[in-house]
Amino acid sequence: MLRFLRRRLLISIPTIIGVTIVVFITIKIIPGSPVAELAGLNSTAAQRAALTQRLGLNSPLPVQYFDWIWSTVRGNFGTSITQQTAVRPLVFSALSNTLILAGAGAVVAFVGGGFLGLWGGLRHRKTDGKVATGISALFVAAPQYTVALVLLVVFTVNNTLFPSGGMYNATGGGGLPTLLDHLVLPAIAVGLAPMGVIARIFRSSLIDVMNQEFVTSLRARGLSRRTVLRHAVHNTLPSLFTVAGLQIGFLLGGALFVEILFTWPGLGQLVYQSVTARDYPTIEACSLVLAIAFVLLNVVIDTGHALVDPRVRR
Repeated sequence: MLRFLRRRLLISIPTIIGVTIVVFITIKIIPGSPVAELAGLNSTAAQRAALTQRLGLNSPLPVQYFDWIWSTVRGNFGTSITQQTAVRPLVFSALSNTLILAGAGAVVAFVGGGFLGLWGGLRHRKTDGKVATGISALFVAAPQYTVALVLLVVFTVNNTLFPSGGMYNATGGGGLPTLLDHLVLPAIAVGLAPMGVIARIFRSSLIDVMNQEFVTSLRARGLSRRTVLRHAVHNTLPSLFTVAGLQIGFLLGGALFVEILFTWPGLGQLVYQSVTARDYPTIEACSLVLAIAFVLLNVVIDTGHALVDPRVRR
C-alpha cells in the first residue's frame, strides 16, 4: 500500500508543475499591470521603473517563473496589492473556509446520493424508485448558482429561516451553532448536483451487482437480505470512489461560485475580490493553493479506492 501511495504522489508532481506553468502564464496575459496598481495613478515613470526592477518584472519570463516558484516553495507568496499585507495568511485562512464549505457539500452529496441511489437501485421497477431516479436527474441538471439563488429567495427573502450570507453573525460570536446555521444553504447549493451524479452512478452499479451470479449464490445459501445487500454495496464501492474523485473538482469549483452569492469568506470570494482589484499576487497564490489541494484530495480518494479494491494497487 505504501508503494502505491508513493507512486501516486510521484505522479502528482508533474501535474502540480503543469499547474504552476498554467497559473503563471495566465497571470501574465491578464490585461493590466501590477506595477501600475502598486505605484498608483500619480506615480512617475522613474518610480514605476524602480518598482518594476524591485519586483523582478524586467527579467525574462523563465527567470520570473523560477523566482516565483522558489519564493512559493519557501512559503513567501508575496504581498497583497489591495490589502498591503502578506498573502499567505489571507490565502490559508480563505482555504480553510472553502474546505469547510466543500466538506459540508460532500456530506450532503454522499449521504443524499447514497440514499437516493440505494432507493432507486433496490426499487427500480417500482414507482417510488423511478421517482428517486427522476429526482437525481433533476439535481444533476440544476446549476449550482441557480440553486443558490432559489435557496436565497425561498429561505432568506420570503422566509427568514436561515442567514443570507457570511460564516457568523455580524455582531460576532455564536460558535459552532451559528456556523452550522450559516452553512446549511451554501452546503445544499454546493452538494446538490454531485448528489444527483453519485445517486445515478450508485443506482446503476447496484442494479448491475444485484444481477450478478454471486448475489444469486448468496441468496441460495439462505443469507438474509441485509447480508446480501451489504456484500452488494461493498462491490459497488470502486465505482463510487471513481465518481467521488471526479466530483471533488466539481465541489471545489462550485464552492467558489456559491461563496460569492453567500458572501462566504473563502477562496472564491478572495479570488473574486482580487480579480476585480487586479491583485495579481493573491490571484496566483489562490489558484496555486486550490490546484494543489485538488491534487492532494484526489490522492486521498485514490488511496481509499486502493484500500477497498486490491486490483487498483497492482
